[in-house]
Amino acid sequence: MSYLIKPDGYKPVLDLKQTELAIKQIKEFFQQNLSTELRLRRVTAPLFVLQGLGINDDLNGVERAVTFPIKDLGDARAEVVHSLAKWKRLTLAEYGIPQGYGIYTDMNAIRADEELGNLHSLYVDQWDWERVIGEENRNVEFLKKIVERIYAAMLRTEYMVYEMYPALKPSLAEEIHFIHAEELMQMYPELTPKEREHAIAKKYGAVFIIGIGGKLSNEEPHDNRAPDYDDWSTPNSDGYNGLNGDIIVWNELLGRSFELSSMGIRVSKEVMQEQLRLTGKEERSSLYFHQRILNDTLPLCIGGGIGQSRLCMLFLKKAHIGEIQSSIWPEEMRAECKAAGIPLI
Repeated sequence: MSYLIKPDGYKPVLDLKQTELAIKQIKEFFQQNLSTELRLRRVTAPLFVLQGLGINDDLNGVERAVTFPIKDLGDARAEVVHSLAKWKRLTLAEYGIPQGYGIYTDMNAIRADEELGNLHSLYVDQWDWERVIGEENRNVEFLKKIVERIYAAMLRTEYMVYEMYPALKPSLAEEIHFIHAEELMQMYPELTPKEREHAIAKKYGAVFIIGIGGKLSNEEPHDNRAPDYDDWSTPNSDGYNGLNGDIIVWNELLGRSFELSSMGIRVSKEVMQEQLRLTGKEERSSLYFHQRILNDTLPLCIGGGIGQSRLCMLFLKKAHIGEIQSSIWPEEMRAECKAAGIPLI
């Protein structure tokens, strides 16, 4: 089902030509800052991977991948990537990246099961990044340090946009607030997980919600997360489970929370086995990617994805992601957007 937010009296600050130029400036500036902050080198990424190797990211575990047969491989099937969470870990090993350094890439994907609206499109573009860590870094304190560096790059980028286009006033909070999903649930027990995100983002401006995927004390996860890339079950120093999370900010124009990044410390061999058991996915252990982890041929790492169109949408004060990227939308939504002064590309 499609859902559309139509801000009252909306009018884009930049026209279409200015918007295209600003998108280019934001993407170039942010990726350079991200690379510098985390010591990442750029690599080339695949649009699709072979089915049956366990390399594709299955996100929440229910999304269907877009597939097609390959004639020259006897009609073996390929899958368009959902993200590159697992592929990046393989690439760290293939390139021999040392501890403290990593990679980033432009990820383009098709997610056919998205519920289309202001924030969600069939087309997904993000910076996927991954960095090699040591066993001593597998803790929530290290996770928070990496989040703060990424957020610092976002703040610098927002200021660059303001310098180039003074009508686009900065709106990000000066600091990002950390909270565990369990604490958030206890703070707002009567709200749904998404409503909790709205409430905490509005309160602090920018938050990192830790512990996405594991069950909370109410026996429900804050949100679902695949069992074989992020570590959502390891207890941390705060007494709660989880070494992953989401960067979420408050979007004043849309009057709601706005996710910019999903990231986390990746599973170790032991954690992957436990999370596969908890989710009843033990059969994945025989797949190529999972065997690489079990055989200790992949490095420990931290990584995530940062939405490119989302970041541009926020900094350029756009009401709809279709003002940033070209995609397919229901005709009813196109008509509603046109009537509301929202020009879709």
